[in-house]
Amino acid sequence: MSNFKKIVQSKTPTLVDFFATWCGPCKTMIPILDEVKNKMGDQVRIIKIDVDKTPQVSSAYKIRSVPTFILFKDGKIVWRQNGGMDTRTLISRIEPSV
Repeated sequence: MSNFKKIVQSKTPTLVDFFATWCGPCKTMIPILDEVKNKMGDQVRIIKIDVDKTPQVSSAYKIRSVPTFILFKDGKIVWRQNGGMDTRTLISRIEPSV
């Protein structure tokens, strides 16, 4: 948990994808997240948190469904959404924090 907090303290926006390996919509987000990273490069950091392997982090952020996306900047939550979305929508949520 302390390592996670260090990561999200960054001035670079950090998008956290809370997912599960058994989740169909989570799997459909993999190429979308890859595309977001390719388009945005170093403007954003994207990390994935498996809710089954890190229940303490998932619990701390009250993750009730997957996928859930939380965008952090300077350790603060600036945006949060449950469910999948397309590349353009996801980038439009990240860009104001860049």
